[in-house]
Order: sequence, then structure tokens, then C-alpha cells
Amino acid sequence: MKTFVTGATGFIGASIVRELLKEGREVRVLVRANADTANLNGLDVELWKGDLLDHESLRRGLKGCDVLYHAAADYRLWTRNPEEMYRINVDGTVAILEASLQNGLSRVVYTSSVGTLGNPGDGRPGSETAPVLFDDMVGPYKKSKFLAEREAEKFVARGLPLVIVNPSTPIGPRDIKPTPTGKIIVDFLKRKMPAYLDTGLNIIAVEDCARGHILAEQKGIVGQKYILGNANLTLRDIFNLLQDISGLSAPKIRLPYTPILLAAYLNEGLSRITGREPLIPLAGVQMAAKFMYFDSSKAIRELGLPQMPIRDALVRAVEWFRQNGYV
Repeated sequence: MKTFVTGATGFIGASIVRELLKEGREVRVLVRANADTANLNGLDVELWKGDLLDHESLRRGLKGCDVLYHAAADYRLWTRNPEEMYRINVDGTVAILEASLQNGLSRVVYTSSVGTLGNPGDGRPGSETAPVLFDDMVGPYKKSKFLAEREAEKFVARGLPLVIVNPSTPIGPRDIKPTPTGKIIVDFLKRKMPAYLDTGLNIIAVEDCARGHILAEQKGIVGQKYILGNANLTLRDIFNLLQDISGLSAPKIRLPYTPILLAAYLNEGLSRITGREPLIPLAGVQMAAKFMYFDSSKAIRELGLPQMPIRDALVRAVEWFRQNGYV
């Protein structure tokens, strides 16, 4: 069975590729001409040069494939050009799903985000069926992923056998960028986190998140969504675990929200002038106003989603960042 993977050079995508290879799959991965392929070093995969906005490269790349994992996305909390993010996350998703429909694929797994789901934000977990509107989305990343998920649903209506997975916050090795969450871990290890906001996240080991994708292909119901998550933890809980793992002191000062929000607005305005990423991303602060907790019981019950202890996942992340010169 030949399987096509987008986003394979990234954090989740590279882990998906490794899980597929364990299954004995023949894997073809989409890579841009200038892509950093370090996450694929040593792996027996076919590199297909192309781009999500190059429709012909997608059509030809999917030829002869049975399954698609569409994990590619522009994931940043800030961008000077939101239109570019929409082109990749929305238009790129439409393009590759259209090519999948034309090639008659037997299954598609689309990687969305818990950020597209309804969430009370007060500590009660969100779910796959919680009410949500576009106006609930914060920042261009969440907005673009929300619209992309709506496009994916349209393809289900057109007959594409597609399953949606909504990862929470994966952590672990090979977070090469790193992701915003990986950067929190790196900044902690560099002792650049003197204080914290009172917020919370749902965390999952990246290996479990990747395995959840495979299980969604094998056991998921077409048109259904599955939250790929594990533990709901406050940011302070996460820092306390990192303190235990690293031996470094966790921040003790809890910051008030309003002054940080004002500082984020100022940073955002300055970044629009300079083009440099803000030190305090506005979207990140606005997201922190809610406890981003989620209920993964559907994926655990219906797919058998594994649940590696979060401490173990953090240990693996810390070791990888240290061994690869991030700290």
C-alpha cells in the first residue's frame, strides 16, 4: 500500500512517517524544493518534489497512492502576511483534497487542530461536538484551519473517504522549528521563563499523536472528528514537571493577564513596522485567556489512542533539545 504524506518534514508529519514505516508501508512524501529534510534523514521514503499550491505536482504525486495523510500546515502564532497562511492552510488543503478525489484514494486523514473546536475555556474540556463559530477563532492560524476544516467536510459530502483528526499540543523529539509549545520548553531550559500566565493546555506525546493518525485511517469513521490528546495541565503544572526533569527552578511569579495583553498589542504594532516576529505574540496571549482543555475519550474509546505518561513525553523532548544544541 503506497501512502502519500504532506508535512513530512515537520514535527507531527515526521512522526507519522515513522509510524507508517513501522507498519511496513511504502511512503511517498511531498517536499518543497528548498525544504529542510533533516527529520527524514535515514528513512526509506520517496521524496516527491512539489508544493501544495502546484496542483499538477499534487495530482501526479498522488498517482498510484492509496492513502493520503495531509499534515502540512503553516503553523505560526504571528505572520506579517496572513494571506500567505490562508493560501497554504486553506487553498493548499482544497488543492490536495481535489487531487485525492481525482485519483480515487481509498482513505484520507486530514490533520486539523483542537483550535478549530468549541471550548468553554473555563476549565471544562471542549469536545468534537461543542458549538463553535468562526468568530471564536483567534489569529490567522486558527481562522485558516477552521476554514480548511470546513472545506474538508465539503469533500466528504462529495464522496471523499476522509477522516479528520484534531491534535491538541504534541511534545517530544524532532520538534525542529520548534513549535510554539516546543519553544516554551526551550525557553524554560534556557532560563528565559521568569514568570507564567494562569492558563492550561492539553498535552500529548508526538508519537501517540502520530499513532492516532494511523488508527484514524484504520478505524475512524468517514466524516468523523477525533481529538488526539491526553492530559489537561496548567502551564504551572507543566513547568513543575520540567523542574523535576531538568533540575531547573520553575517560575514562581504569576503574571496578571491585562498588562501582558497590552504589551502584546504594542509588540504586534512594532512587528508590523519592523517585520520581525514579536517577543510576545498577540494571538498566543489571546489564546492564553482560555484554558485549552479537551476531552480525548472518543479517540481513546473508538480508535484505541495510546496515552504515554506526559512526564515521559517531556523527558524525551528535553533530552532531544539538549542533544541537538537548542540549549
